[in-house]
Amino acid sequence: MSGIDKSGKDSLKTLSTLDVNGETFHYYSLPKAADKLGDISKLPVSMKVLLENLLRNEDGDTVTEDDLKAMAAWLKNRSSDREIQYRPARVLMQDFTGVPGIVDLAAMRDAVSKAGQDPELINPLSQVDLVIDHSVMVDKFASEDAFKENVRIEMERNKERYEFLRWGQKAFENFRVVPPGTGICHQVNLEYLAKSVWTKEKDGKTFALPDTLVGTDSHTTMINGLGVLGWGVGGIEAEAAMLGQPVSMLIPEVVGFRLKGKLPEGVTATDLVLTVTQMLREQGVVGKFVEFYGPGLDNLPLADRATISNMAPEYGATCGFFPVDQETLNYMRLSGRDEETIALVEAYTKAQGMWRDSKQEPVFTDSLELDLGDVTASLAGPKRPQDRVNMEQLGANFDLILETSGKANEKDKSVPVDGEDYELSHGDVVIAAITSCTNTSNPSVLMAAGLVAKKAVEKGLMRKPWVKSSLAPGSKVVTDYLAKAGFTPYLNKLGFNLVGYGCTTCIGNSGPLPDHISKAINEGDLTVSSVLSGNRNFEGRVHPDVKANWLASPPLVVAYALAGTTRTDLQKDPLGKDKDGNDVFLKDIWPSSQEIANAVRAVDGDMFRKEYGEVFKGDEEWRAIKVAEGNTYDWQDDSTYVKNPPFFEGIDKPLAAPSDIKDARVLAVFGDSITTDHISPAGSIKPDSPAGKYLQENGVAVKDFNSYGSRRGNHEVMMRGTFANIRIKNQMLDDVEGGYTKYIPSGEQMAIYDAAMKYIENGTPLVVLAGKEYGTGSSRDWAAKGTTLLGVKAVIAESFERIHRSNLVGMGVLPLQFADGQGVEAHGLTGDEEISIKGINEDLKPGQTLKVEAKKADGETVEFDVKCRIDTGNEMQYYRNGGILHYVLRQMLAA
Repeated sequence: MSGIDKSGKDSLKTLSTLDVNGETFHYYSLPKAADKLGDISKLPVSMKVLLENLLRNEDGDTVTEDDLKAMAAWLKNRSSDREIQYRPARVLMQDFTGVPGIVDLAAMRDAVSKAGQDPELINPLSQVDLVIDHSVMVDKFASEDAFKENVRIEMERNKERYEFLRWGQKAFENFRVVPPGTGICHQVNLEYLAKSVWTKEKDGKTFALPDTLVGTDSHTTMINGLGVLGWGVGGIEAEAAMLGQPVSMLIPEVVGFRLKGKLPEGVTATDLVLTVTQMLREQGVVGKFVEFYGPGLDNLPLADRATISNMAPEYGATCGFFPVDQETLNYMRLSGRDEETIALVEAYTKAQGMWRDSKQEPVFTDSLELDLGDVTASLAGPKRPQDRVNMEQLGANFDLILETSGKANEKDKSVPVDGEDYELSHGDVVIAAITSCTNTSNPSVLMAAGLVAKKAVEKGLMRKPWVKSSLAPGSKVVTDYLAKAGFTPYLNKLGFNLVGYGCTTCIGNSGPLPDHISKAINEGDLTVSSVLSGNRNFEGRVHPDVKANWLASPPLVVAYALAGTTRTDLQKDPLGKDKDGNDVFLKDIWPSSQEIANAVRAVDGDMFRKEYGEVFKGDEEWRAIKVAEGNTYDWQDDSTYVKNPPFFEGIDKPLAAPSDIKDARVLAVFGDSITTDHISPAGSIKPDSPAGKYLQENGVAVKDFNSYGSRRGNHEVMMRGTFANIRIKNQMLDDVEGGYTKYIPSGEQMAIYDAAMKYIENGTPLVVLAGKEYGTGSSRDWAAKGTTLLGVKAVIAESFERIHRSNLVGMGVLPLQFADGQGVEAHGLTGDEEISIKGINEDLKPGQTLKVEAKKADGETVEFDVKCRIDTGNEMQYYRNGGILHYVLRQMLAA
């Protein structure tokens, strides 16, 4: 059971009723809780949401009165080391992470059936929505039929996956699928699924509660802009939450971010979020909540708030929360929510003290401030979203990149392009993409892009011919309002034709570059650029040929497509020439704030109501997909997309106690900022990689490889793709990029997968060594699943990103942290050592210090301490059971 169904103790006697327009709602009152807990009015609103969650789910077991008291006591210390059990109202999934999630549920049903019990024990207990948005690729672009063709190709490529999801939609309760070609999950959530205040029925009564969720995508945080507390978790955690398992967490620190003033003329929400991201990364907010407050919120539209919340993973926070206020209600009304829901949101949040009160500022663990008037036009890159660059400094910054990469003498280098009358040079923009949930949810920046396109076309400008341009909105509403405002023809003229509704370039689905462009880049060893309105620009993510990737606002994406290069200062250098041969500068085509505001007035509620009226229906091709029968899935042996994973083999056998890791070999040694893209890539599959060879051996032509992300339902592909990013660098090898390692017994270089299989065959356990911020980036559960399937028993790093650390625990891999100031280099480790880890047993405690012995080839032994980064008691239970889903399944089978 989950949610309201586990509540009932109500030791503080807080159960109350609320009348809204003649309808009675039951709820757990925070003001009544204050009668017993003391004044809690200055708690951050995000903390009030957590407190209400505990009040409602108090059962004397997983939630106790002491938990409630600990939340109130937070005001004194502004931090806490207490573990709480949090139960979100619902779960959001996208298809890359959702397909393996449903594969796991199907595999659990198989395991339950084999154990002689009813497979329908495995069913989501709370609402689960899966939005198919990660599969469409930009194969066709800059043409009127690009959208139609890309959708056709998507359906052909992903037929097996979509058949499987259609089965899941029918087989599982509380599980809905938003078909392809509809929008990005976070934008669909913001514009339609989210309610700000949720309702549940119990014993004939309607209960009101804060809308909360976890999602299998790190940018789930976007919904915090609507006053909905939510964040990304790994797919395995989300599956456990679906099955009634609470999310185990420590009461968080909450950093307040005070905003004042208003954005200056010519500055966009994207410029603001890149500034916020830089500031919060410097502040250090990993694992913390961030809550925005201050008078600047009065001048911040909800779409801008959502843009900031979206990029919480980039600034490292668990979430970036904006409390409900009048702007929230305005947006809900604009986006077509019904008046009954809006009235409930206002009444409930005011009754609970969750409504933003500009006169009263909460108490925070720490705080920082930004005057919106200080924000300037910005980009971020070339490979991290927190590395902000002022627009006028981009050209100089790129020259510095060339210098640091040993190409200082190549600044004027150019390479002829076959069959064309132009040449390519370092810094040229080969991809310009208006894409991603971050910005395509924001009418102001989309309308700004439309205005820039209109003004550019009217002056006779065109995008440079080497630029692959694309427009991939987050919902159909975007194309409606761009068309209504009259901007679509101008965007099309510049090659920004609609290519699909999905994440596309931002997740590596940028599709192939034209052959002659790719050839010039590779033969000339050029460092070229992409400019995208996304949130991620990690190495090897956007496109394998493109080493410098820059995040920018949609209007700047259009501008750089016109300029054709990032080695420019758009404040001074011309974009091109007009019809009369005169220079045209960015300032000549950049819209005023008033022009943008006028254009945004084209957006209305009817657009949202029309596009979301039959959101789950899909087109004829989706509805024509055959749906398999049965409450267990009929796995197809010849499928290269969906396979029954081996995770639950032997689940009915006695549980082995955890024990020391002895004489392990090092699979890889990594530096700082190794992302989940490095560990488990989502992009293209190389023909000569282990995954590529596997697919070809199974009859898949190279042209039909699709991407790693689309094949996450097949563990054979994904374990071969683990650590297979083309830019990853294993420090056990000199000057080698890609997923390779040294197989210590023979000293030979080979693919990491091949080496891991040899070690497994010999019964040798493995460890991975890494630097700071290991596992940053997307909430990619296969980064942990692949790690465990390669036989890795522990990862020792200087620090971990929140989601990946918990994912490792969730798959039975032990995360260990070097002592402060120590690491691979400090201990003189090379990867040639045999590693033994002592102190792992039944008595292992969260945060415990363990001993590591590293025996070198010459017999010398280095000893050092590490901290066990299993952080909570619940996580320890998961680890002892081999993982979170294993724990849940054993509990069910034992019941």
